[in-house]
Amino acid sequence: METIKQIQQSIITSKELLRTHFNVKKSFEIAQSNIKNEVDDILEMQHKEAPVIPEIDYKSIINGEISFNEIDNIKRRGALIIRNVFDDQQASEWNDEVGEYILSNDYFTKSLEREGMDQYFSQLKSGAPQIFGIYWSRPQMLARQSQSMATTKKFLNSLWNISSPYGDEFDPNNDFIYADRIRRREPGDETLGLSPHIDGGSFERWTDPAFQKVYGSVFNGDLNSYDPWNAAYRTQTKEYNSPAVCSMFRTFQGWTALTAQGPSDGTLSLIPIANSMSYLLLRALQDDIAPDSLCDATPGRPLLISNNYHQDLLDGIVTIQDVNPGDTVWWHPDLTHSVADKHTGKDFSNVMFIGSSPQCEKNLKYAKLQTQNFLLGKSPPDFAAEDYEVDFNGRFTVKDLSDLGRTQMGL
Repeated sequence: METIKQIQQSIITSKELLRTHFNVKKSFEIAQSNIKNEVDDILEMQHKEAPVIPEIDYKSIINGEISFNEIDNIKRRGALIIRNVFDDQQASEWNDEVGEYILSNDYFTKSLEREGMDQYFSQLKSGAPQIFGIYWSRPQMLARQSQSMATTKKFLNSLWNISSPYGDEFDPNNDFIYADRIRRREPGDETLGLSPHIDGGSFERWTDPAFQKVYGSVFNGDLNSYDPWNAAYRTQTKEYNSPAVCSMFRTFQGWTALTAQGPSDGTLSLIPIANSMSYLLLRALQDDIAPDSLCDATPGRPLLISNNYHQDLLDGIVTIQDVNPGDTVWWHPDLTHSVADKHTGKDFSNVMFIGSSPQCEKNLKYAKLQTQNFLLGKSPPDFAAEDYEVDFNGRFTVKDLSDLGRTQMGL
């Protein structure tokens, strides 16, 4: 693993090289103008009380009823809500079962013994929300290995151009499970939000050779040629090795609602501009940013989106529309997202984090490691080794996997 000094030097070197290829000031002005236009459109939609995040129904996926206009809107926004992926009663029952799983296995007492092990969100303004280090509960695994989730992910993967100079970047029709956590946020909570950020790499987006190829058009000043839905080289990036930095390539991050929630319930906000990375990358190359800085991008942490540097973009942040149990929310891996500081609603705001991680060599490598931990009930390799569930009663085990689930676990 690189030392901090080595990383700082790589930042200096990368910035020097990137800045020689094109007029970074002029390119940033173009990117900034594009962002302002997108934000103006978002604000106009909000003024008209029109939903900003695209919505489709799961049945429309099954029936092949998604229109070209809907696809274009999803690709522009980089996010969508897919309704009714699971029956609302099923999702509500899962919510109750997860709660019982946590209580009956004395999670809260055990969490005090492991306090401070998970540092991923420590840099974000408000710390971590009520996120539980639970990965192998029955509801989580049943949702992950369900046919409806597989069908949903197949649709999501189809939005990408998978061609690359070396063949298809990933298999859009098949997925590996990426085990993630649970959020159960109490009504009235005021301290447990997440500041605007992007997961899946911070400083690496400027310094890693594969990331430089992903964003090659941006770094050559050819902004019009950059396509955020071009998958080429995205499965070849190398992220800084740190607990809770995702080692899989995800076409979409996402979660499944276990309770009804909306703008007042301390839930998710997004900046629904798929083509926002040009602005972020070029902002860090401007003259007012120190040679060894990338707008405070820090190894092993999310990429912070700050009003010190990115106010143009932050003006476009919106809270998701109301969702019901069984609805799913998805966003592009380059999209800025946050969780509200304050939960002013009356009920719990609960979700299962389930993203879309298609089959490819990078994801297979992680899936094999993850399955070793699954068999022992340990936390997945990407996360702090809290290992709560090793002796939990009711934990989902290998004998509970369906044929699809076994394939998705790399077995």
